[in-house]
Amino acid sequence: MTKKEKLVMSYLCERCQKKKTYLISPQEITSALSKKYVLSIDEIDEIMVGLSNSNYIDFVISDGKKGYMYCVTLKKCGQTYLTDVKNQKKTLGILVLRSIFLATVSFIFGIILKAIFKS
Repeated sequence: MTKKEKLVMSYLCERCQKKKTYLISPQEITSALSKKYVLSIDEIDEIMVGLSNSNYIDFVISDGKKGYMYCVTLKKCGQTYLTDVKNQKKTLGILVLRSIFLATVSFIFGIILKAIFKS
């Protein structure tokens, strides 16, 4: 997933709780993400189709008086998206800490072996 897709997916997960269907306009998504990225309506359409193809969401476009809206429902992968991202970050942090710990231990072990065999 690209950064823009991740941001849109995070916004949809925050907005669409549980298994309900929500109406969201492309303008809402654009204004919510305008602090980090400037997205056009066409880009949002492409991102929504990509998320649907990746099995994160189901969406239908409905026309209204104020323009078109998305009827968005999160699929199972979409419902667990935020927890999956947190778990990936946690796993990465543990991996980095473990690598730093092992590098430190091997450095100290090398210094001790040097001191033993130098004498």
